[in-house]
Amino acid sequence: MATDIAREYRTTHPWITFRLDLTKGAPWTFWNDVGEAHSKCRHLARTPLPPAMARNMERVYLAKGARASAAIEGNTLNEQQAVAAVEGTLEVPESQEYLQQELENVIKALASVEAEVHQTGRFELTPAKLRELNDRVLADLEVEDHASPGEFRDGPIAVGTVYRGAPAQDCEHLVEAMCDWLNGPDFSTAGDDHAQNFLRAFLRAVTAHVYIAWIHPFGDGNGRTARLVEFGILTEAGIPSVAAHLLSNHYNTTRANYYRQLDHASKSGGELIPFLCYAAQGFVGELQEQLNDVHELIVNATWINYVHSRFPDPTATARRQRELVLALPPDEWVPRDRLTALNPRLAVAYATKKSKTVTRDLNVLERLELIERSSKGVRARREVMLSFMPRAVAGAENDNQHVFPAIE
Repeated sequence: MATDIAREYRTTHPWITFRLDLTKGAPWTFWNDVGEAHSKCRHLARTPLPPAMARNMERVYLAKGARASAAIEGNTLNEQQAVAAVEGTLEVPESQEYLQQELENVIKALASVEAEVHQTGRFELTPAKLRELNDRVLADLEVEDHASPGEFRDGPIAVGTVYRGAPAQDCEHLVEAMCDWLNGPDFSTAGDDHAQNFLRAFLRAVTAHVYIAWIHPFGDGNGRTARLVEFGILTEAGIPSVAAHLLSNHYNTTRANYYRQLDHASKSGGELIPFLCYAAQGFVGELQEQLNDVHELIVNATWINYVHSRFPDPTATARRQRELVLALPPDEWVPRDRLTALNPRLAVAYATKKSKTVTRDLNVLERLELIERSSKGVRARREVMLSFMPRAVAGAENDNQHVFPAIE
């Protein structure tokens, strides 16, 4: 720092200090959230899923993460279109082709970062890598005259109506200093303490994100570049890629607060703790929702296997009864008169049957403890898959007593 005392950024951006001190003011909630995020990431990483389900989750969360990162910058394509873009099937009107290009650029950049980590075990955090990522997010897009994809800017830049990026003549120096700091001992994950390494990786990822936003080294695409770097650092640390996308989702769903937190971080003189707390809290919330989705996938697969095991005889009657119980939606009472129309296969199976056949089938399913009947209709007893969950209190009046509790 002594060697660059005369640089202009020391006057215009004195909060860029390349220091992070969590011993002064980090609340207990921050440590609790980081610990919970660590636990949830390990839980996710060790959760078995059939390969097809896992690949589908990867596609969906890649689409979510890319769409979120693009949406923060104003891209209006929705999540379904993002999934189509990941699958290579997205078609949009000519007037929206630039939105498609923006989104596909982020998707390809995220995929390239993940591939790099999988192939080398590392995410290389260097000025060259930042230039490469910026070039990727701006590829084939029309940009303002002051922006050159993959090149540090050579003029001033305003962010919104208030914030101005660091002096252009200092950008390359600041990016080099940032990379040296983030690659140095303050954020080292060389030890064997998994929890400590997770903490340092989280701090490194979010700090890199904020510093790139502060420096704003490029003429355009700084936010997308920052979030790509954040994703790369988290993925390198062993966090599953489906989880590493979640911070972008959090920033997008709380976009006003995201900008407010970034603004506060600079105006407070470089106080990073509030932004770190905001990121950690959001990460935990997004992980909770993701684990609930994974839990539901596992329960569905287990339920299907269990139902099949209860019908060892491959008769037409057994197949019809099995189809009936599997067609029942989770956590929902279905009126009896709607049962045979839950899907086309059931409609065909019962087309020539009388009401007595439905009654006999329901009697069999009830004896097998696969369904429950009441005045509200019929529901699947999927809670048998949750052997270690507390049972509902006998006589409870709450209609939702059978709904699966969230994983906490």
